[in-house]
Amino acid sequence: MTGKATIPRATARSGGDRRDAAGSGAEPAGESRTAHRYDENEDFGVSLAYSLEVFRRWWRIQVIETVDQPAVIAARREEAYNSPRFLFMLAMSAGIAILGMLLSSPAVVIGAMLIAPLIGPIIGAGFALAIGDYGWLAGSVRALVAGTALGVGLTALIVFVSPLQTITPEIAARTQPNLFDLGVAVFSALAGAYAMIRGREGTIVGVAIATALMPPLAAVGFGLATANWTVFWGASLLYITNLMTIALVATLMARLYGFSHTLSERQTNWQTVIIVVIFIALATPLFFSLRQIVWETNAARQIRATLVASFESQVRISEIDFNLDAEPITVEATVLTPETSRVAERLSEESLTALLARPVDLELTQFLVGTEAEAETAEIAAASARERRDEVQQARELGARLAMLAGVEAGAVTIDRDNRRAIVRASGLGGAGLATFRAIEQRVADNYPDWNVELIPPLSALPTIPFADGEPTAQGLENLELAAWAAQRLGLPLALEGGSVATRETAAEILSEAGVEPQLIVGGPVMQARWATAPEE
Repeated sequence: MTGKATIPRATARSGGDRRDAAGSGAEPAGESRTAHRYDENEDFGVSLAYSLEVFRRWWRIQVIETVDQPAVIAARREEAYNSPRFLFMLAMSAGIAILGMLLSSPAVVIGAMLIAPLIGPIIGAGFALAIGDYGWLAGSVRALVAGTALGVGLTALIVFVSPLQTITPEIAARTQPNLFDLGVAVFSALAGAYAMIRGREGTIVGVAIATALMPPLAAVGFGLATANWTVFWGASLLYITNLMTIALVATLMARLYGFSHTLSERQTNWQTVIIVVIFIALATPLFFSLRQIVWETNAARQIRATLVASFESQVRISEIDFNLDAEPITVEATVLTPETSRVAERLSEESLTALLARPVDLELTQFLVGTEAEAETAEIAAASARERRDEVQQARELGARLAMLAGVEAGAVTIDRDNRRAIVRASGLGGAGLATFRAIEQRVADNYPDWNVELIPPLSALPTIPFADGEPTAQGLENLELAAWAAQRLGLPLALEGGSVATRETAAEILSEAGVEPQLIVGGPVMQARWATAPEE
């Protein structure tokens, strides 16, 4: 064996020697090639091991040793514990988040993330796990539990007393965790942990963490207040999954940068066991969540593949919608095919039932197209049809919201989809004044920027117009705008009574710029906006 191992190495280095050996029958050429490949693999393994050792040395010297680990730990400890400031800022963030989600306003939700203080205890929990500090971990967990309870309780209270309790797109998006949500949590954790370690922390890093946590937390409160347990449990799963993901990724990042149990004071074996148990307990819900996410991802892929495979000719899926939580699972699909199939729906339904191990209810719509160009035209037509359906749905949602806020039946709202205009005449809402109705109109208009929303208020008294030094005060300007809005919505003429001649003319000029020409009436020293004529009964 030893002789055979050395001969091929010599012959491999010399073409002439190799030919001589092969010709003389000293050793088969196949054995020479096998030994040659063995040497190459052995050399590759040595080279790889050497490269890894060089990289590890570079990482230790150029990266780990440049981090002031005691300073990083001290800074993270300071922000990881419960405090009045932490609870107050979290409560404010949760309140803004739930209001933004009720209004379906992404801008307001983003505003909530700017002040969310969740990064401190979450990253703290990750570092505590990395260095095995039980006291630090317990303090971080207490802060997270207190903050979560406060956030859920406050958001539930706001939803409970709010007239808006419908599931908006912002809420619905936080009820079904998927791989994209998990990706947001992972990248947020990587950004947050890196910033904490390298001393680059700031508001933007806190926003990255809050992106994955504050909206789900607010959705949990909504589900609790409305007793909608689908929203409650779905948002809770997303919140816990993201929280655990961020904490565990932070742990891995900390260990990668050299943070270990040697940095923890008074570390005992008993504390190490407790931390391992806590780590496993934290990872358990994440494991089940990931398993569910993977199942849903595979189910979506299998649904699409099965639909395509059920046709003999090439088909294009134009539209597909499914609900994996329904019982049975519901699938609605539209396909473009050059040849329709009578059995495709039945075969797909049977195959999906077997693949998903659950009953499936499939509704398949087939559009016959001949060429690729016709398929593209049909797909464009289908997209236009979807857009029209979306517009109809949006119009219905707008009408329902306006009706609820105006205190009238849904049929009392006039919807002009062609001109994207919505008009409703409000009823009296418990003594609400003109300012309230104007604010309601503005709120709805902000949520539907492509629509012209007009809320006609009930006839109410107009405000006074305060002046100072010959000019309307800030309140005076606001009241003039309110009076002009009311006159335009009700279609009634205005009168300005009182004040000096100069102030009446100034106020009239402001109203004129807003499109309202008021009557000017001599009166007392305080200017009062009035209706020039009473409405016809």
